[in-house]
Amino acid sequence: MRLQMFSAFFAALVLVTTLGVYILYEPTRQDRARADLLTSQIHQGEIVFAQNCAVCHGGAGEGLGANPALANPGLRETDYETLAKTIARGRYNTAMPAWSVGDGGPLNDAAIEALVALIQHGDWQTTRLVVADLGLTPRAPISVTIPAETLAQITALPDGAKLANAAQLYAANCIACHGANGKATALAPALNDAKIRAERTADQLNKTITQGIAATLMAGWNQRLTPAQIADLVLLIQRWDKLPANAIPEPPPQPIIVTPKILETGKNLYAQNCSWCHGTEGQGTRRAPALNVQSFFQKVTSDAAMTLIVTNGVPKTAMPAWGERLGVSEIEAIVAFARQWQATAPAVAMPQTGGGGGPPWQRNNAAPNLQPLAPNQTGAATPGAPNLGQIDWRQIVLLGAPGIALLIALGASTWALWRLRDSE
Repeated sequence: MRLQMFSAFFAALVLVTTLGVYILYEPTRQDRARADLLTSQIHQGEIVFAQNCAVCHGGAGEGLGANPALANPGLRETDYETLAKTIARGRYNTAMPAWSVGDGGPLNDAAIEALVALIQHGDWQTTRLVVADLGLTPRAPISVTIPAETLAQITALPDGAKLANAAQLYAANCIACHGANGKATALAPALNDAKIRAERTADQLNKTITQGIAATLMAGWNQRLTPAQIADLVLLIQRWDKLPANAIPEPPPQPIIVTPKILETGKNLYAQNCSWCHGTEGQGTRRAPALNVQSFFQKVTSDAAMTLIVTNGVPKTAMPAWGERLGVSEIEAIVAFARQWQATAPAVAMPQTGGGGGPPWQRNNAAPNLQPLAPNQTGAATPGAPNLGQIDWRQIVLLGAPGIALLIALGASTWALWRLRDSE
């Protein structure tokens, strides 16, 4: 009888102890769960930011032109409600549109919450790499320097001091979107345009620069420029045809951001599209010259030049214009992959002969056909999906211990009652 009572007491003691340990560990488990959720939200926020926000705010949240930086301590300390409301509803009379589905935008509440988590807790340098991996880094540089002799020519014109000041303001703030010498880019229209000079008044131009254009990339510059500076820019737009030709030069090429994922993408794209003519290791074939050779890098010294060749092809040769088949980020990935050969490129190329297959339209089913990895097929966990590799064995023990202890106690009590009945 004593043995049965001792067993029941021991089982109850185990149950109470286990529950006590579980209760003590529960706050730690909850903190870990919150940290895991925040990490998942930040990563999702990085993807949403890359796809929707980087074009205006920069790949690392540094801000572009009049669009403010998101990577700053003030926003990090801003409360959740203010940030969520700004993203969801936008800002009136600015280039910041409403992003919430409820206000006509493309983002649901979860995506907006992820963006807030990124702004408040994210690492912007990590975000920069995510944006680069997705091929969404804004390519336009921020500013250029106008040569001193060109500024002197501008200053000699009527109202030359104002025009020279405006030219430097344009080179520092506007060229990223409106292009060299005001000739437009894919982001914004031309300002050096006879139609604008003929049809737009000074007041209309001033209002556009000051207030921006809602629902476009044109932000209001009244927070960055003084009224006098804006007036000078209006004068520049109205008299641009009086300036020296190409007064504001082409911006320097922006180097391609290289990450392991970009190199892997470039490797796969090269194998699929380029290796049939240029060789599996860039050594060249009878159909096309070598890329993995010192002379190639001596003649083609910049990433921009290589990108241009791949995009536009080479007229009157077998080199097609790949810009009609591949996106900008895909072409830049190929250039980044080819660029890595530069450090070890041989002085003389050894063209590949035989075994190289043929161009894509001639290869058979046995030929290699490496495909770029699809999203979420690189081994990385999908944001928000459970990651079994991160389950802590202690959680399993603590979650299961109360039930096990209860079963032991019930079993011991049942056995004790059964023995007591037999003894009677």
